[in-house]
Amino acid sequence: MSKASHLLVRPERSSGEYHKVTPDTAQWNYLNFGARQMSKDERWEHSTEDNEMVIVLLAGNFKVESDKGSWETLNGRKDVFSGVAHTLYLPKGSNFTLTATSEILDIAYGWCIAEEEYPPKFVTPEDTPVVIFGGDNATRQFNDLVPPGFGCSKIVVREVYTPSGNWSSFPAHKHDERILDPQGNVLEPIQEETYFYKFQKPEAYAIQQVYTLDRSLDEIVRPHHNDVVLIPKGFHPVVAEHGFHCYYLNFLAGTDQCLANTTDPDHEWIYDSWKSKDARLPLVTAKMNKQ
Repeated sequence: MSKASHLLVRPERSSGEYHKVTPDTAQWNYLNFGARQMSKDERWEHSTEDNEMVIVLLAGNFKVESDKGSWETLNGRKDVFSGVAHTLYLPKGSNFTLTATSEILDIAYGWCIAEEEYPPKFVTPEDTPVVIFGGDNATRQFNDLVPPGFGCSKIVVREVYTPSGNWSSFPAHKHDERILDPQGNVLEPIQEETYFYKFQKPEAYAIQQVYTLDRSLDEIVRPHHNDVVLIPKGFHPVVAEHGFHCYYLNFLAGTDQCLANTTDPDHEWIYDSWKSKDARLPLVTAKMNKQ
């Protein structure tokens, strides 16, 4: 297991902006990702410029004042295992100030170049679609924060809960070449993706493989709390360590605002093999949000 994989990004510090992934640092074309911890009344001023941006509340509460509107979270979550995210979408050309209104605020955000300017949108936990997907020990929970058809240019965002011992992002799939059907519908886009991990205990971890069919890329990494795994191409299944539930936040950006993908042909049969859903799910609900 490689400890020096270029795909595994450790947090730089425990507070402030502890992650910043850009096309330059990731050596790709579309997606940027950041994460930041703030103290009460601390302010973050930012301009999206030519980018659309999505801010996801991980823990605490915040308020945002901008030239596109003002929003405030009143029932944030203690951590990602204590409720569902609030999600703020800001179009290109937005200037905003985000202020922490809780003792500690933890947020993640992704951005990418946008061709058009879409309306801003603030999505509360109560209005976030929740899907229990898969089956048997590959059952997991999707909270679709910015799903296909959201009303944006390229970005897609989803938070995923994988119970202890379960597989996720499985059967293995990829989105690294643009394929259209005869009617022009996207069967597979080119999309870059970040997996941002959270766990309830510091000793917990997940195991993720990133590979291509020709094995020109074939790496296995072990992300811990607050680590990021970069998915520039290839298939990328995940398994949660037994005894610990796994959370990861996905940002995707590329040629199309969709979640189309291609399954590893060796694994396609698995879709028809599932007999039941994991009764532990959902792990979180909007009713859990209390802050």
